[in-house]
Amino acid sequence: MDRHTPTVAELVRRAAETADPAGTDPSVARLQVQLEDDDEPVTAVDNLEERLALAAEGADYDADEPGVAVATAVVLYLAHRGGQPDYDRDPDELIQLAVRNQWHGDPPDYVADWLAAR
Repeated sequence: MDRHTPTVAELVRRAAETADPAGTDPSVARLQVQLEDDDEPVTAVDNLEERLALAAEGADYDADEPGVAVATAVVLYLAHRGGQPDYDRDPDELIQLAVRNQWHGDPPDYVADWLAAR
């Protein structure tokens, strides 16, 4: 049985829903808009981290936007684990795993503050 390989857009959409479930963070929304048409399979992207950084720049967000940082971490976490967007466990657990993976358990203060406020 063939398994669907998600696109960059699918993972970004999943990450945005995880980091900003209410859809109230404009910086996360701008990141999602930047990549909404990126139909390349996530496993085919040579440097996903760079692509996300360029999209974030294009979204014209403040460099310390925790929602964008966490959404990016979620995309990278899912991508490194086969890219499956159907992570069906607790979204908070997904965020914890992604943050631990991205910053080795020591996120920047603005992300730590954002996590504490959730």
